[in-house]
Amino acid sequence: MTPSIRWLLAALTFLFSAISVAPVHAQESDPAATIQKFGGKQSYDETEAVISELAATGDARVARALRALREGDLYWRESDEAVFIAERNGDNYDLLDPLTGEPAGSEPRGDMSKVRVKNSIRNAVTTALGSLTLRAENPAQRMRAAETLFSEADPEMIEPLDAAIEAESNADVLIRMQEARAAAVLASDRPAPEKAEAAQVLANRGDRESLTMLNRFANSTEDQAARTAAIAAIAAIENNIAFWNQAQNIWYGLSLGSVLLLAAIGLAITFGVMGVINMAHGEMVMLGAYTTFVVQEFIRTSAPGLFEWSLLIALPLAFLVSGTVGLVMERGLIRFLYGRPLETLLATFGVSLILQQAVRTIFGPSNREVGNPDWMSGAFDIGLMSVTWNRLWIIIFALAVFAALLIVLNKTPLGLQMRAVTQNRSMASAMGIRTPWVDAMTFALGSGIAGIAGVALSQVDNVSPNLGQGYIIDSFMVVVFGGVGNLWGTLVGAMSLGILNKFLEPYAGAVLGKIVVLVLIILFIQKRPRGLFAQKGRFVDA
Repeated sequence: MTPSIRWLLAALTFLFSAISVAPVHAQESDPAATIQKFGGKQSYDETEAVISELAATGDARVARALRALREGDLYWRESDEAVFIAERNGDNYDLLDPLTGEPAGSEPRGDMSKVRVKNSIRNAVTTALGSLTLRAENPAQRMRAAETLFSEADPEMIEPLDAAIEAESNADVLIRMQEARAAAVLASDRPAPEKAEAAQVLANRGDRESLTMLNRFANSTEDQAARTAAIAAIAAIENNIAFWNQAQNIWYGLSLGSVLLLAAIGLAITFGVMGVINMAHGEMVMLGAYTTFVVQEFIRTSAPGLFEWSLLIALPLAFLVSGTVGLVMERGLIRFLYGRPLETLLATFGVSLILQQAVRTIFGPSNREVGNPDWMSGAFDIGLMSVTWNRLWIIIFALAVFAALLIVLNKTPLGLQMRAVTQNRSMASAMGIRTPWVDAMTFALGSGIAGIAGVALSQVDNVSPNLGQGYIIDSFMVVVFGGVGNLWGTLVGAMSLGILNKFLEPYAGAVLGKIVVLVLIILFIQKRPRGLFAQKGRFVDA
């Protein structure tokens, strides 16, 4: 055979091979044709093979068919084994194209058979969907896919993750993909050095899920070097978790401290200026919370579109309601009892019982629902610490109220007169200051602040007739600890007691923790009877 004939035969052979093979490859890469392989009575292994083949296409359109398979909505027609998404409509099924979602007619239910699924099939679909969305255009979708694959820790996803990592341009998504790959490597039979590197990646992630994976790997691996790397990573993660646990406790303490500050700041004013032990202060907080409930009920029935503004509407109304009740209480009762603290205590305690019973009569004894606007709902994460929006806004609100009170006390005539009466009541009266009027306005101001505190507390506590009773003792503790009549002392005292409570609770429990705090305050008062920031003045010294 001559060389020219041999070259001609080789060229013909290559051309015949290309012609015969090309249609096969085109068919294999066609997702619509691959989906049709679900048709017929297949074994579970064959179904999983088709799922893997669909995932390998990288075509995001196959996600519709895979989700339908996972939900049990993928059917095949018995007459020709064609595959459709089926939606029940009486005795028929409305059919949809599994790739495009376009309507494809209807069939009697008896002519359609469901593609069988079980838990392993559903897990395979979840993994396949994760690999498909690794190449999605939206970075948020790719991030969710990487998180899903991290939880799955499937060794078969290492190669798809490698390809996605190489093509990824978003730094945050890239980190999550690398973490998902590390989790898959730990669950695979890859070499020990590669697993040691994966353990370090999970150590850098530093969360509890990584800790669980590393513990499982350290207990199962026989390679000493890989186990050593895993143990080192476990220690690093445990230190990281301990740090964030302490940060979370501090956050919870600040959150509790802001609640105590709101509840106590009005009491600090009345107690400091007037020397009145007001046991009905908690009921002023309760009135503010019920004012919020009434405002929201009115908005729900009359102007639903204003619900997002309900708390802002409730704030001035709660101040007016509680402030008015406080003013009436001071003018009608307390002004006759100045200089008699025990009788004042008993009288205000009686008023608190009257107010509680009045609320029970009007609103009933059960808890009332006060909704959270969207801007106060949900949470976000900082490291391993969860921060809820309602607590964050309450802290901001408490500090804003504190700042407003400082301005009132230091920059207004009322504040100047209040400070004068606090330091020397008789001299202030001799200088022409109407001390009874100052007393009335001070009590109304303190009660009004308690009312707006109730608006905030309605977002984190049950609104009930007993709402104020849960804060009155803590409020007195804050005022006495910080220094009677001193706003800065109230701020420091509230935050200190809030943080101390949250650090004691894991060891002593909520009730015993409060007892320990009370004992510590008693011991502290023995050394500093006037609290952290003692009030000054001739009247105080006397």
